[in-house]
Amino acid sequence: MEIIGYVAAVLIGLSLGLIGGGGSIMTMPVLVYLFRVPPMLATSYSLIVVGIISLFGFAGHLKRKTVSVQTGLLFGTASVISIFLTRHFLLPAIPSVILRTGNTIIHFSTLTMILFALLMIAAAIAMIFQRARPDEKEHSTKKRPVLLLVYGGLIGLTTGLLGAGGGFLLIPALVLFARLPMKEAIGTSLMIITLNSFFGMLADLGHVHLDMALLLRITLVATGGLAAGMYLGRFIQSSRLKLGFAVFVLLMGAYMLITELIK
Repeated sequence: MEIIGYVAAVLIGLSLGLIGGGGSIMTMPVLVYLFRVPPMLATSYSLIVVGIISLFGFAGHLKRKTVSVQTGLLFGTASVISIFLTRHFLLPAIPSVILRTGNTIIHFSTLTMILFALLMIAAAIAMIFQRARPDEKEHSTKKRPVLLLVYGGLIGLTTGLLGAGGGFLLIPALVLFARLPMKEAIGTSLMIITLNSFFGMLADLGHVHLDMALLLRITLVATGGLAAGMYLGRFIQSSRLKLGFAVFVLLMGAYMLITELIK
């Protein structure tokens, strides 16, 4: 299963390089289902792997000037604060067993994966049915900064609880609310994911035991996929990237939801 896991790690990097998201979506299932990492520990592993890969991707997009730094900082500030509060105060207060009725026991880890899947499906549907805008390149950060701050806080909550960098939610937000062109949304997403992941990692220091050898192997393999994805992204139209990303997220979300419900 580990060989399949490393193949999937290439796809994690490819996803982040090509569409600026989906890395954490894939990282969580790969760690849990292929490397047999417990779901709660996998959230910490996911933050580390995705954070490091996203940093390299962000640096590349910054060099190409396909990053909206203003939008990234607006989202990033709200999400980082939300991550800190979630990882330090909310997460430790949540019991491992959420509900126990008769023979039915619902663990927080199972609920986490189900919530993860539902968020993916909702984000994908929003992008698939989004109407095309003639003014796609118009930035709306000046028009709706409060909305972006609120959304940034919600993404921080997701990152804190689920160990997700938030790319699968960030891309729809940057396209729908900030009205960024898809390729600029990708670069900005990588900037925000980097901030979210590293602050989430800092909150976990000293609280979790990490298999550094496993993390290093996955990260190195995924970085190769990132380089390939960033190269291929130069030759693919934004509209196709957006639709492909939405379909990918929808399929992954459906798979995870079915897997958790039939356990």
